[in-house]
Amino acid sequence: MRDAVSTRSVLVMLGVLLLQLGFALSYMGAFHAPKPHKVPITLVAPPAVEQELVARLDALPGDPLQVTPVANRAEARARLLDRRTDAALVVDPASRTDTLLVASAGGPSATTAATEILQEVARAEQRTIVVRDLRAPSAGDSRGLSSFYLVLSWTIGGYLAASALNMAAGSKKPTLRRTLVRLAAMLPYGFVSGIGGALIVGPVLDCLPGAFWELVGIGTLVVFASGAVGVALQSVAGTVGLGLTILIFTVLGNPSSGGVYPSSLLPPFWAAIGQALPPGAGTTVVRNTVYFDGNATAGALWILGAWAFGGVAVAILAAALRGKRQREARTAGPVAAAQQQ
Repeated sequence: MRDAVSTRSVLVMLGVLLLQLGFALSYMGAFHAPKPHKVPITLVAPPAVEQELVARLDALPGDPLQVTPVANRAEARARLLDRRTDAALVVDPASRTDTLLVASAGGPSATTAATEILQEVARAEQRTIVVRDLRAPSAGDSRGLSSFYLVLSWTIGGYLAASALNMAAGSKKPTLRRTLVRLAAMLPYGFVSGIGGALIVGPVLDCLPGAFWELVGIGTLVVFASGAVGVALQSVAGTVGLGLTILIFTVLGNPSSGGVYPSSLLPPFWAAIGQALPPGAGTTVVRNTVYFDGNATAGALWILGAWAFGGVAVAILAAALRGKRQREARTAGPVAAAQQQ
């Protein structure tokens, strides 16, 4: 038994088990009971009823909506396409039919939740709501999930490439030179990955048509950020570092990313961390670039850049400190031997 299964193997299997259980807990914890909470909507209503309607919608049990009144339909439309709101209710005082403006390409789940809540409120008031979708997903992206799956492939590819570089080197402790080479290798790999992903969702499958070179750039950044973090964590913690990378990007990052359910439908923990992690930031950048002319992407791009920079900095610092300790150890050895003589 000891010859077949070493203590190290048992510890690795234990780590895999913990990741497996964490994967199940994270995904089912995020998705098992989606519930709307402060879904941002915009309201256009006559001054005579605006205040009362805002108070009524804000007082719904469970705080499902967060209402922002604006002056006119044009402003509501602009907020929707700028990604500052998930829906815009335009109340028509001259009839019993109101209009709900949505942009389901930004996330069908949030649009559906807002629509159902507002239609229920309208029925109670014996009014009707007509839904107008100003920006629907493309025909090849009918469920609006292509952005999420594209970023998922990029993040997994990035950290697996970093792991492959580590294994190709025989799992040798990364010196500063090896670390710089591995980080440099992630750039062309990220660029090729970006081109491949953009080709698949564009010309091949027609999921996310247009914005080809923008997607290439986003893909390069996402893959490099994932790979740099993988190089850094494996430099610091060896095999355990790969597990930590999977924990950050896959176990925590994917269910909280907003790809399947937006933060307004997720439990508090996942809602809080989603846009701070690369999968969430990447999904937001891809979706808003393709469908909303790049609106509301600056913050997410900064997040991706920060992860990439942090991975590079930690990897280089860890390798430099390791090299310094090794040089000190080599110097201390002959000095100690000479003192003993």
